[in-house]
Amino acid sequence: MTDTTNQRPVSNNPGDEAATLPTTYTPADVEGELYERWVERGYFTADAKSDKPPFTIVIPPPNVTGSLHLGHAFEHTLIDALVRRKRMQGYEALWQPGMDHAGIATQNVVERELAKEGKSRHDLGREAFVERVWKWKAESGGQISGQMRRLGDGVDWSRERFTMDEGLSQAVQTIFKKLFDEELIYRAERIINWCPRCLTAISDIEVEYQDDDGELVSIRYGDGENSIVVATTRAETMLGDTAVAVHPDDERYRHMVGTEIELPLTGRRIPIVADAHVDPEFGTGAVKVTPAHDPNDFEIGQRHNLPNVAVMDEHAVITVHGPFLGLDRLEARSAIVAALRAEGRIVAEKRPYVHSVGHCSRCKTTIEPRLSMQWWVKVGPLAEAAGDAVRDGKVKIHPQEMEKRYFDWVDNLHDWCISRQLWWGHRIPVWYGPNGEIVCVGPDEQPPTGEGWHQDTDVLDTWFSSGLWPFSTLGWPEQTESLAKFYPNSVLVTGYDILFFWVARMMMFGLYAMDGTPPFHTIALHGMVRDQNGKKMSKSFGNVVNPLDWMDKYGSDALRFTLARGANPGVDVPIGEDWVQAARNFANKIWNATRFALMNGATVEGPLPAAEELTASDRWILSRLGSTVAEVDALYEDYQFSKLSEALYHFAWDEVFDWYVELSKTTLAKGGPQADATRRVLGEVLDVTLRLLHPIVPFVTEALWTTLTGAESVVIADWPTDSGFRDTAAEAEIATLQQVVTEVRRFRTEQGLKPGQRVPAALELDGTALAAHEDAIRSLLRLTAPEDGFHATASLPVAGATVSLDLSGTIDVPAERKRLQKDLAAAEKEKAQTAGKLGNEAFLAKAPDEVVAKIRVRMETAEADIARITAQLAALPQG
Repeated sequence: MTDTTNQRPVSNNPGDEAATLPTTYTPADVEGELYERWVERGYFTADAKSDKPPFTIVIPPPNVTGSLHLGHAFEHTLIDALVRRKRMQGYEALWQPGMDHAGIATQNVVERELAKEGKSRHDLGREAFVERVWKWKAESGGQISGQMRRLGDGVDWSRERFTMDEGLSQAVQTIFKKLFDEELIYRAERIINWCPRCLTAISDIEVEYQDDDGELVSIRYGDGENSIVVATTRAETMLGDTAVAVHPDDERYRHMVGTEIELPLTGRRIPIVADAHVDPEFGTGAVKVTPAHDPNDFEIGQRHNLPNVAVMDEHAVITVHGPFLGLDRLEARSAIVAALRAEGRIVAEKRPYVHSVGHCSRCKTTIEPRLSMQWWVKVGPLAEAAGDAVRDGKVKIHPQEMEKRYFDWVDNLHDWCISRQLWWGHRIPVWYGPNGEIVCVGPDEQPPTGEGWHQDTDVLDTWFSSGLWPFSTLGWPEQTESLAKFYPNSVLVTGYDILFFWVARMMMFGLYAMDGTPPFHTIALHGMVRDQNGKKMSKSFGNVVNPLDWMDKYGSDALRFTLARGANPGVDVPIGEDWVQAARNFANKIWNATRFALMNGATVEGPLPAAEELTASDRWILSRLGSTVAEVDALYEDYQFSKLSEALYHFAWDEVFDWYVELSKTTLAKGGPQADATRRVLGEVLDVTLRLLHPIVPFVTEALWTTLTGAESVVIADWPTDSGFRDTAAEAEIATLQQVVTEVRRFRTEQGLKPGQRVPAALELDGTALAAHEDAIRSLLRLTAPEDGFHATASLPVAGATVSLDLSGTIDVPAERKRLQKDLAAAEKEKAQTAGKLGNEAFLAKAPDEVVAKIRVRMETAEADIARITAQLAALPQG
């Protein structure tokens, strides 16, 4: 039943409430004002002292450099729908907002600003540069916050956090110290992804792979019988080769294992080693080994104690003395191939050779694998715990089929490089002493002082701090009321694309820092937003859409409903402008239908009348309402946003607006107690429908629901519960009525009648449940009562009733007969052709089953068309 808390009495004068609503819905006139009212009244503010059960979701923190794109709008719509519903259900709901400092991206932005002034960060120095970044953040960063308000995000702005703020920085230093002390963080020289443009190591997630045109050259090392051929796409790295490797079981090279061979162009001699990593079936079965410039070669080098010879500096410039010194890697590649060709050592060349090449996601520069001293997290025990939490059922992944991806990642994690050669970020809290001392400093400890002591110059990978997000935002390492109340999160809603990179890190850190308690109970994964043709959105494709443009044009509700309607778990979402326009039409339909109801005295006051006092259409819509509430609840619990949006759309538009509102017009026109009962049912149905729709389309439902009920806000209204009322007899009765109306409407269309054209008709309804609905049937079908001279030219038997129509003078009979006869001839020709093929035994013996099946379907369709057209011809007036 309706919650009447804080409701004002509805006027006894029908139309008074509707008069407060404009005749048309203009989103721009209401959205901004409503949102600020919600914030000012504290509807989104979560109270850690509340005795309500908690429901917590964190926002995947957008980069401080970012702006709202369709992916954000999609994800935020789903999260907001969950949070709004839980708030209405009586939970103390917290949607935690905030932003990520985005180390590389933000540093690049500010460096570009400096470049316009003819300066670099080195001109300012580290301290002044960091101050400059903070200034940029204060003035220009975080524009996405305002855009989130446009979308309607119900976040608790009083709790907004930033990964570089004081509290989160303390959390970062605390967990670094804890991991360091337990030897889960260490410093070592390993191969990392290096960006020669950004001049830093970058994580695997920041490497984008694409197929590039390159060249594959096969080079002969050594001479005569003691020669061996290797192939490479990166000839410049041969200057750093320290071995050639072959498989231990490869008979072709077994006699050479343990010998040495001359490395061309260098005069150095390198060993031939046997290693199981080599694939003897690939190429020549021999590979060059460059431990300082390839991760697989590094592992081979470790196994065989090979030296690491670095041949490039941080700018990817050759550092080996000789003719190639000072050349960029690409210049060196061409020069080295030319030199090898001159010596007759190139035995094969293939160009273009298309192969997968890693690029920096920020600046698109080709990544250079590079041996470097970096800080690492030993992920073995952390990843094992993250995997076990899902295997043991502590954390559920939705949809379940995504579990395999998760396990494939956490079960095969390599140690994580966490240091970055940047100035913007959390600086590594390690100090080095004059005599080789290494001291890790916690947040409450004083760093060592004195001559020769200095802090590590690197900062931490951005994912290190964002991995703490579910608990650092609640005050950890302090044991705050918020942490006790709102940790762990109820659900994490995020894209499957960062399942490995962000989700896995949160799982590892949450379980480690919070005594085995995972950071969330459920991981609900969604897909990526694509264009209407299913193509990835990209600036290079020219198909990127600014969601603000669509919100300006159609309203935020329209965008939100479109996104939710396409959201199948774990599946990519195509979206086009026409779909947003259709959602805008839905919002207008909600507006117009509610306005009609208010004009006709719909009310939420008082209890619902007893079932026996209601019409069949009243009982039908209340029965369907209860079923819809139950269906939507079940779909929410399964994160089936697309299905629940479809269910709400079809219930609201098809059943409430197109059928019930139309059926109610007849009852309302008659007046009396039954009309009053229908007004109450109409108010109830709209009240519940608006509350069901609110989490997805919050603005239009707020404007309408507060006008309908007089209550304070739908944001804090009770979520509808299934009343349990079902009336199968009424549902069957209205289904029969719908069948009759639908069939006669189809006939009218086939006869070329205009929708509003009135036609005389006789209805034979006696003995059916439809007898009580004659007035409604005539109204819905634009049928007038038969008068003198009525002559039935067409009779339609439908569902036990007969509708006879007099079409005299309403259509051009000769033209209609000619059109139908033409259609009939085409259908008969199609039937004859398909029947001929199906009667041909030779054809049936040779044709594939699917071809035969299609022909059978064609013949059945033709037969149905013949029956339909013949009936239409028979129904035409004679003469």
